[in-house]
Amino acid sequence: MAELRHSSSIGSRASSSPLKRDEDTSPLIIPEDDRYSSRDRDRSSSSSSFFFSQHFSNLFPYVNDETRVSTQQHSKILLALLSLTLIVGFVSFPSIWNRLNAPYLCKKDGILLRCPHVKETPSLWENPYSATISWKPCAERRFGGISDLPPENETTGYILIHAEGGLNQQRIALSHFCLNLYLFERAIFWLLDDKYKRFEDIFDVDHFIDYLKDDVRIVRDIPDWFPDKSELFTSIRRTVKNIPKYAPAQFYIDNVLPRIKEKKIMALKPFVDRLGYDNVPQEINRLRCRVNYHALKFLPEIEHMADRLASRMRNRTSSSNPYMALHLRFEKGMVGLSFCDFVGTRNEKAKMAEYRKKEWPRRYKNGSHLWQLALQKRKEGRCPLEPEEVAVILRAMGYLKETQIYVASGQVYGGQNRMAPLRNMFPNLVTKEELTSKEELDHFRKHVTSLAALDFLVCLKSDVFVMTHGGNFAKLIIGARRYMGHRLKSIKPDKGLMSKSFGDPYMGWSSFVEDVVVTHQTRMGLPEETFPNYDLWENPLTPCMCKA
Repeated sequence: MAELRHSSSIGSRASSSPLKRDEDTSPLIIPEDDRYSSRDRDRSSSSSSFFFSQHFSNLFPYVNDETRVSTQQHSKILLALLSLTLIVGFVSFPSIWNRLNAPYLCKKDGILLRCPHVKETPSLWENPYSATISWKPCAERRFGGISDLPPENETTGYILIHAEGGLNQQRIALSHFCLNLYLFERAIFWLLDDKYKRFEDIFDVDHFIDYLKDDVRIVRDIPDWFPDKSELFTSIRRTVKNIPKYAPAQFYIDNVLPRIKEKKIMALKPFVDRLGYDNVPQEINRLRCRVNYHALKFLPEIEHMADRLASRMRNRTSSSNPYMALHLRFEKGMVGLSFCDFVGTRNEKAKMAEYRKKEWPRRYKNGSHLWQLALQKRKEGRCPLEPEEVAVILRAMGYLKETQIYVASGQVYGGQNRMAPLRNMFPNLVTKEELTSKEELDHFRKHVTSLAALDFLVCLKSDVFVMTHGGNFAKLIIGARRYMGHRLKSIKPDKGLMSKSFGDPYMGWSSFVEDVVVTHQTRMGLPEETFPNYDLWENPLTPCMCKA
């Protein structure tokens, strides 16, 4: 009887009433031939959705027709959604494919940096391998747009480059001279007078001039046609042009080029970070990188000494070990200039207040506003990290007590007492003075920039570089390490987050460790998307590197 009810229910599926369906049901047994022919007709006349309905009725023979109709509607909706999904997938497939094959690149989302997820075991000493194969340096490549240099007698004029300031100011100043190619109609640059001859004490000038001979002509002697060489510098001082920071290219064309043509010899001062990075031909930015990463080479004796220091760092124990370089910016001048408040005795704070009042009287005023200013700057992450704060962050990241650390720093404010917490947590902490003998360093003590050059190279060669505050030194090292392939970790602590964590008395160690690890996953010197007014020295990705 169940078989008869099941068979008749298939044939009378259009009935809307259970009562009507029962009246139409015959008690007679349907012949086998008629039953199968009926099923064949039903199959041929039904839609694809009936397949699901039939199997549904086989499983539940007593379900009414309203349920079957609902099932058919659901099946149609399901098919429609499936079709729509296939269409969307077909249309978006090229975009998805391009994303999957795009170079490793982090993108900024507000103040956050979002990087692709990489299925690689995290390492304390190197970035994911995928970040190293996506981009390659290409500043040496020339893409045209630079014609042959004009003869000397047809030049627009001479510009005196003031390679002044510290090591990194000199590097940036000399990198900026390339703007002549576009802005000054290939003016010849006259470089290196006796006053600024210290440039020759750290850089290989012959290599510098020879490497750039196809880009710009650099002369080192006073032009023969200049009438009175004794009056040269007096004449140049009258032509000095102050340039606004990050001035657009049009500023030079409108305000500087006419004076160069008129005076023939002039100076631009200051010269550090004067030309903006945006809205200039890409070849100019690429030439900046060509100067910074290829043309500017330290003297061989500086290179050799730095190699010895790096080798000694890796072989301080019985086996070869990686090492970390820490640029610790906590000198008295930096602490004073920051106008931040730091842990210290009452006597220390009183002396620092006197120092600030003497050095920066306009900013100091009467000192009443400084406490609120110090709190605000710390919240915004604009205060240098103290040595003990650096120690806690590194330990939270997972670096052990045995980690070899090279410290590049001037005289730390507070001396050994201030350094004690860092040394207690990381006893294998050394400076160049502790790695060398007095005789080895005596040759480099003639110029402060020579010692800075050693620190620069040892930091550049390290497995991990950690900065504690901004500045050209850290920017140039991070940029160079990125240019070398992004594999080398360059940690840039989130000082704003750290100030909140250090000031939270209820945060446990495990929560602090989690915050530090998660936050700094994207602050390790990975390939990072550029943005308007970005700093070329810290992130040379777009103009100076190409997709691998």
